[in-house]
Formats: sequence, C-alpha cells, structure tokens
Amino acid sequence: MFRAIKLEKDGDATKAAIAEVDEADLPEGDVTVRVGYSTLNYKDGLAITGKGPVVRKWPMVPGVDFSGVVEQSDNPAFKVGDKVVLNGWGVGEGHWGGLADVARVKGDWLVPLQEPFTLRDAMIIGTAGYTAMLCVMALEDYGITPDKGDVLVTGAAGGVGSIAVAILSKLGYRVVAMTGRPEEAEFLTDLGAAEVIGRDGYSEQGRPLAKERWAAAVDVVGGHVLANVCASLKYRGAVAACGLAGGMALPATVAPFILRGVALLGVDSVMLPQADRIKAWKRMSTDLDPRLLDKLVDTVAFEDVIEAAGRLMNGTQRGRVLVPINTDLE
Repeated sequence: MFRAIKLEKDGDATKAAIAEVDEADLPEGDVTVRVGYSTLNYKDGLAITGKGPVVRKWPMVPGVDFSGVVEQSDNPAFKVGDKVVLNGWGVGEGHWGGLADVARVKGDWLVPLQEPFTLRDAMIIGTAGYTAMLCVMALEDYGITPDKGDVLVTGAAGGVGSIAVAILSKLGYRVVAMTGRPEEAEFLTDLGAAEVIGRDGYSEQGRPLAKERWAAAVDVVGGHVLANVCASLKYRGAVAACGLAGGMALPATVAPFILRGVALLGVDSVMLPQADRIKAWKRMSTDLDPRLLDKLVDTVAFEDVIEAAGRLMNGTQRGRVLVPINTDLE
C-alpha cells in the first residue's frame, strides 16, 4: 500500500482525497519509480479542483511530473537505482501521475536525471521550467538574439513565466515581465527582469496592429493577452506560446502576421521526443542560475496539496510549488 492523492468522479463534481492505494492497482508500465518529489502545476490545479476538463480516466492520481528512483524495471534503458525525471506524456490526465509515493510508467517517458541537478532541483524546475526552456529555444531557433530588443514574458510571476525570466536574463536578453500582481515586482527583478509592467491594455480587445515594442515574447496566458502581444511585436518578431491561463480563444487578426511578418511559435512540452527533452534539460544545467532555485519555489507538504490547489487556481501562488514525498532518496 502507498499514499496517493486520488481523484474520483462524484456526479458532475471532482472528489479529491488522500488515499491508501494498493500497488497492484497501479496502471500498466515497464518501470516502477519511488517518487522523491512532485509538484503542483496549473494543470494539476484544474484536475484537483475540477475547474477544467483535464482528467480523461477515473479514478486518477494527479501530478504531471515527478522525480525519483527506479524500483523495478523491465525496460533495458533503466535499471534499479537510476534517478529519473518525468514531464508530461498525459500523466495526471489519462495515466496515474506523480502525487503519490509510487508511480508506474512507460520507460520511454522517462529522462535520466541530468547533472548537476538533484531530485529536488529537478522538480523545482519541473514541467514549468522545462517548458520555459523550450520556449527560449524556440525563440533562438527562430533567430531572436539579445541585440534584437526587449523580450516580454507574460504571466511572469507564475511557474513558467518566472523561470523564463531567469533564463532569458542570464542569456543576456533585456526582459520585461508582465504580471497582474504588482506586489511581485521585487521577486521578478531579483530573477533578472529589467522592467515589470501590468496587464493594462493587454487583457481586453485591442487594435489589430499596435505600436511595435517587443522583439519577442514568451506567453503563458493566451486569449486577449496573446492577441495584443502579437499586435505589438516588432517586424519579424516572434512569440513562443505555451499556455492558456487567460483562455483558449485567440481574438486576433492576421494583420501582424502578413504586415509585419511576425511568428506565432507553438510550444508543446507533453509529447516531445526524448532527445529534445534531454537537450532542454542539458541547456538548463548551464542557462539557469542554480542560486535562483530557492527563490523560485514554495514547498507544500503532501497533506496540504489539495488546499494548495485552490490557491493556485485563485491566482495567488507565486513561482513553483514543490511537493516533497520521499526525500530520503537523494
């Protein structure tokens, strides 16, 4: 038996509770992992609170990522004792996830823990940080360099946004952080933001073309914010879009794309091939200042995860939420 956050369907509502689960009930997979750390991401908040149609199979154990140690393996790529990380692949949605003592998954979904990170480091970074790194790499691949001008990060006080600010500033970009929480300005400047702005003029319907301001952007919000960011990109600018905190709709026009040649770069972190995942993790080992990790994270006990999910959905959570589970694995 082991502990897990268990989600069950109760009519139209989601019932979340800490439960004792039989290991025999674990889903199919060829690698069993003792979980050291997991996290609480926006998608987990949606699943636990029932505020979004995230869960595709019931009952479900949430937790879109985890780090831990292999306990059993029928996959030749992993042996007992290996330290591993998982991000995405539908865990916490269609396959039991990391908010539990034990997880069983396909070995093809796992990435070996990259030096110099510890299991704890890997989950401070987590899916949010890994996604932020993918956004930065997408902008680089498009040709965005620090000399092009300011780079905007929306939702900057959240998990993806805060790490994007830290990475971009370390790489030499002048980063402007956008947040709806002005009280987080000091937090964001400590991460490297040169300027902190609010969402005024971005969160409502804007003009098809606005004044050229941004060389590039990382957007986690979507909706009106993304539309207005596109409208205010400089000629041949680009935005890496990876989130929908502000909604799935994109109330935009084609004007920025056909008159300024801007690019909307979609970034997916869920189904990315393993080689690209390893590349992103290796980049973080050099492009994310390890001294910032503790600034990026709040720690929530396993017993408090369900309550913390409510805070996350209320928009009052800053940075990353780390959930220690079996910390003796380090």
